[in-house]
Amino acid sequence: MTVKVLFALTSHGTLGDTGRATGFYVPEVAHPARVFAEAGCEIGFVSVQGGAPPRDGVKPDDTVVAEFLADPATRRALGETPTADRVDAEAVDILYYAGGHGTMWDFPHDTALAALGARVYERGGVVAAVCHGPAGLVELKLSDGTHLVEGKQVSSFTDDEEAAVGLTDVVPFPLETTLTRRGAKFSKAPDFTEHAVADGRLVTGQNPASAVKVARLALAALRP
Repeated sequence: MTVKVLFALTSHGTLGDTGRATGFYVPEVAHPARVFAEAGCEIGFVSVQGGAPPRDGVKPDDTVVAEFLADPATRRALGETPTADRVDAEAVDILYYAGGHGTMWDFPHDTALAALGARVYERGGVVAAVCHGPAGLVELKLSDGTHLVEGKQVSSFTDDEEAAVGLTDVVPFPLETTLTRRGAKFSKAPDFTEHAVADGRLVTGQNPASAVKVARLALAALRP
């Protein structure tokens, strides 16, 4: 059976009041997508508003990103992403919340995306997230009313890392602190180093350097 991986992407393109653009952090999709593709997975995308989501983090020397964006099927899929209410959760094995600062503004408020995550998890799938992607876990509740992250090992972009990039007063809330308030057992490594943790079928990573490890752990969590 082919494993279906669905990347969840932000549709928010402005970085607060800074005048700077943001969006989904492309390397956090392109690099894990290669891992999934090499494992024979089918890859798809979903976004908060649908259509073509804004992009961030594209660097000319990143050949993996360049190849990812040059692929005709990828270009087509990224240009016409569905919203979460149009996705069949029964067909998703791994839901991977990609990062990018835009997620901080729209992921927590997308009730359809949270419902999709809950359904994927409760039917035995894997919920994964990296960097700011765990913003999608902040309001994700299971059918019993508990937060998915409650009592589980969870990582994300840390409050110290946010301070280091000078955006503590720009983002709408502190991600590490908020996840901890939801009952997560927060796990982190030194700033900007690779760190990912799997707690059963919940897999999370700290920053862009952790995106590939999250993909590998997600595959392992699906196939114990």
